[in-house]
Amino acid sequence: MVDTGENSIMKYTFIFNSCILIVFSTYVHVGNANHDEQVNEFFKSGHTNNWAVLVDASRFWFNYRHHANVLSLYRSVKRLGIPDSQIILMVADDMACNPRNPRPATVFNNQNQHINVYGDDVEVDYRGYEVTVENFIRVLTGRLPESTPRSKRLLSDERSNILVYMTGHGGDGFLKFQDAEEVSNVELADAFEQMWQKQRYHELFFMIDTCQAESMFQKFYSPNILAVASSRVGEDSLSHHVDPALGVYVIDRYTYYALEFLENVKPGSKKTMAQFFKVCPKHLCISTVSTRTDLFPRDVSHTLLTDFFGSVRNVELLTETSPLSKINTSSPTKVETCSKDTCKVMNKKLEKFSYPDQIPKILI
Repeated sequence: MVDTGENSIMKYTFIFNSCILIVFSTYVHVGNANHDEQVNEFFKSGHTNNWAVLVDASRFWFNYRHHANVLSLYRSVKRLGIPDSQIILMVADDMACNPRNPRPATVFNNQNQHINVYGDDVEVDYRGYEVTVENFIRVLTGRLPESTPRSKRLLSDERSNILVYMTGHGGDGFLKFQDAEEVSNVELADAFEQMWQKQRYHELFFMIDTCQAESMFQKFYSPNILAVASSRVGEDSLSHHVDPALGVYVIDRYTYYALEFLENVKPGSKKTMAQFFKVCPKHLCISTVSTRTDLFPRDVSHTLLTDFFGSVRNVELLTETSPLSKINTSSPTKVETCSKDTCKVMNKKLEKFSYPDQIPKILI
């Protein structure tokens, strides 16, 4: 059979179309794979909301730095997206209003005094003598009196990632509260176990800046807990620098370098917990930063920092149909209530809103 010009054209056209189809199929496959990877990455952490419990357990003016520690971390987590409604702030003393404070209503974490970490929008949930071991344990476990307002409750669930930060004076196996009582590492471990049994967290990150801080997480036995401490057993956790105008140390070393790292983190950051664990090497901290990862199932080098210091906006798709109400713009006096099958129209008188008088008429 003789190969004519027309047959050659048809043959090459077929080969060309086949190549295009193969390339297109490969592109679609890779595109779908990338899309699936992005979806899996979005939901990989498994949590849907974030909470923070921030505790300063020290009082008295000479412990100013502990006050600055907790307020600085409070400022960072708020900037990264955790709202006040999901932050429990416990501050044992009010340094901003202390008579020794030369600049009332301010707290600084640096001698340059360029950032007032007390700010205008600090919402302290437990202050002064409300900061006790009992209240701290009750907040974690949810065993609060019925009269306790929502703002003082940790309303977390089994999909919550929780950051627990503590600062103050500690020793081997304890942290002092108010220089009057102490919480032990056994009590703290049991409180976290109660939280796990009651489905009050999905993952928990415990961060503590105190002397012999490592001892506070040695007794943990509940799953999904990640922990970091500013010092090992037998080591002191040291302060960073003094503000001559205040006459006291204004921040601790570990928290200072942790905050320096957090200041460069944005809500969409890809920085990991493994990077955060290296923020304060021994030549900077003087003490040895200690971590515990054996209870945590994920690789810390792939765990985002914002899984604990930020706030997620994950969306869960539902198959159920929910009834919605909307105003019919063509007829402002009618309201449509729609369900899956039907829509019912109801007459409703719409109220006209107006601004109130600035001066009551009875005074005119």
